[in-house]
Amino acid sequence: MSDVSTSPDRNGPATTAEPLVNEAENRRKRANLAPLARLLPFLKRYKLKVLAAIAALFAAAGATLVLPSAIRQMIDQGFDSDNSQLIQSYFLVLIAVVAALSVASALRYFLVMWIGERVVADLRRAAFDHIVGLDASFYDGARSGEILSRLTADTTQIKSAFGASASIAMRNLIMSFGATVMMVITSPHLSLIVLAAIPVILVPLLTFARGVRKRSRMAQDTLANAIAYASEILSNIRSLQAFTHERHASERFGSAVEESFSAARRMTAARAILTAFAIFVIGCSVVIVLWIGANRVMAGTMTGGELSQFLLYSVLAAGSLAGLSEVWGELSLAAGAAERLSELLDIEPSITAPQNAQSVLHSNAVELGFENVSFAYEAANALPALTDISLKVRPGETVALVGPSGAGKSTLFHLLLRYYDPTSGALTLNGTDLRQLDPRELRTHMALVPQETAIFAATIADNIAFSKPEASREEIIVAAKAASAHDFISAMTEGYDTLVGERGITLSGGQKQRLAIARAILKDAPILLLDEATSALDAESERAVQDALDELMQDRTTLVIAHRLATVLKADRIIVLESGRILEEGTHQQLLAKGGLYANLARLQFDQPLA
Repeated sequence: MSDVSTSPDRNGPATTAEPLVNEAENRRKRANLAPLARLLPFLKRYKLKVLAAIAALFAAAGATLVLPSAIRQMIDQGFDSDNSQLIQSYFLVLIAVVAALSVASALRYFLVMWIGERVVADLRRAAFDHIVGLDASFYDGARSGEILSRLTADTTQIKSAFGASASIAMRNLIMSFGATVMMVITSPHLSLIVLAAIPVILVPLLTFARGVRKRSRMAQDTLANAIAYASEILSNIRSLQAFTHERHASERFGSAVEESFSAARRMTAARAILTAFAIFVIGCSVVIVLWIGANRVMAGTMTGGELSQFLLYSVLAAGSLAGLSEVWGELSLAAGAAERLSELLDIEPSITAPQNAQSVLHSNAVELGFENVSFAYEAANALPALTDISLKVRPGETVALVGPSGAGKSTLFHLLLRYYDPTSGALTLNGTDLRQLDPRELRTHMALVPQETAIFAATIADNIAFSKPEASREEIIVAAKAASAHDFISAMTEGYDTLVGERGITLSGGQKQRLAIARAILKDAPILLLDEATSALDAESERAVQDALDELMQDRTTLVIAHRLATVLKADRIIVLESGRILEEGTHQQLLAKGGLYANLARLQFDQPLA
């Protein structure tokens, strides 16, 4: 059976995603939060909101740092009976400061969360746009579940950390710096005790954070593997149940989930140890400062207000550093997620449009050429899929490709659609090398009817219009009638608005194939690529659809892959392939007369030679 829509002919492409692995190894050697720099271009799009968020952040931090000074003045002067009126003023000042703090904090929260949501939305879109633009060689080795994990779970991790956590990290840095400066101003001697604890905290912080990021990456990778496996199972659920494979699948998925949990547990344990260490060191330094300060107050070398002010600043500084240790872990998780997304964004497609791409002629008079074309997939030790293929398909000619499985028929379609470029030789369209054309523009001039039809979880009308999204309902109906699909569509409850389920699960194989033919008819392209286009139809439907295809092929350059020779009897030429080489060429009658491979295939299918 031909498989142009899903897999290559024998010795298919590699099944590993080596660029992802190698890039990951390189990135692990870099600075801890370096992958987050990849988000900066997305952040720069919203400079005004970023500046407003930073201003609100400084305003909130400034209001917080004012409070200890106000409390000192209240303690040292407000409790004096001669200055009893001042206490009222200080309380009013405190209320004003708290009001400014609340407004600034609310504004900061809104702006930061908006920026986080917006940046992640842009990141998801950019990643998806990039992924759908990658060529077939990438998808030969990639797993769709793994890709979806990076688009969903990883971007969610970035959103949760990039918005709130990044803001909190900046706030803690500002608070710790500002509180430290005020501590030094208030009491340089006591400040030395608190400042001595900072290196003791920061060194383990950076060391542990590196381990957290490594464990985060492991947890995300194992979760992605579990999601990838679940995606494959759910997309083939009927086969799973037919072979009573449910228990094995559950055990394998459960094992993957447990592996992900173990990696997440190790990551969480590392963060918990870091947090406990930071709190202990900071708490001890505050207690020591309180003890020394209390002795100085009793000795009369420091006022109660000064001690209160210093303690509040030391608590602010210590609390900010302790909070920074926890937030640093969140940012490390986001760095791991950004690293995985960056790996996708850094992959460059091997099939691209040339800088000065030539334009495809808008004409039905299209000639296709194969000039000494050879091709081999990238799998290790892969045998050539095509060897020295030379062929001309004249404008309006119908050429059938026949031969055993693995002969190279589907690979010819792959090269025409420019999923791959030939290893040697050239494919041409009206004499122009396909490598000089934009792949997307090239494909707009081709209509493909694959053997395994891609049906989406949408309406029947949407599925037919997949080849021409701007098509009117009338155009869709005309195409469906030409493909002998109108009658079964009209019999459905919602007609053309009927939802067909994921992969068209509510449709039969023949119905799916007729929708694919309607899709090709609607596209009205000058080049037709038919891969067993009627293989899933019953005899009556096949006759009707074949008549429609015969009319559609008029004045169009057509290539037909066929195993059922009865479908290609009317072809202008039949090309017989074997082991990636052209073995025979001619009309049906000419090939029968040669008595070669084609004649043998005809005897097997028709029980006797056709004269």
